[in-house]
Amino acid sequence: MSEKAFQDYFPDHLSHCYGCGRLNEHGFQIKSHWDGDEAICIFNPEQHHIAVPGYVYGGLIASVIDCHCACTAMAVSYRNEGRELGTEPLIIYLTASLHVDYLRPTPLGIPLIFRASVEEMKGRKARVSATLSAEEEVCARGNIVVVRAPEHLVPE
Repeated sequence: MSEKAFQDYFPDHLSHCYGCGRLNEHGFQIKSHWDGDEAICIFNPEQHHIAVPGYVYGGLIASVIDCHCACTAMAVSYRNEGRELGTEPLIIYLTASLHVDYLRPTPLGIPLIFRASVEEMKGRKARVSATLSAEEEVCARGNIVVVRAPEHLVPE
């Protein structure tokens, strides 16, 4: 993907999240991009992301779904407001709830494809759904509710 990722628009002081912070050298540093009306994130788990031999740890799956969905809600909000990503005032979403259904074990050592789309935006809340696929098989589904942080709570 050559276009700039949603997460690359965060200012440095908001780029340390374990899941999506580009400045967190120990984190996942996920990258979300538009793919039509959906957001896509391709993540390559490493061997230390293991649950049992050959399979990805479920907590990693939940973390990537969480960050990918929150960043998708942010990107949709910017789109809906006719604004460029990262312009002031910043739009940041915080997780209110996260639900993940693990449908089958997720294999380790291959690229994982996360797709997310906003199902509903109402006031400051957004409901976002996601799927995780490995080799074209859906391994997990997630639903998240995020809340847009009021401008006065977004750190500068």
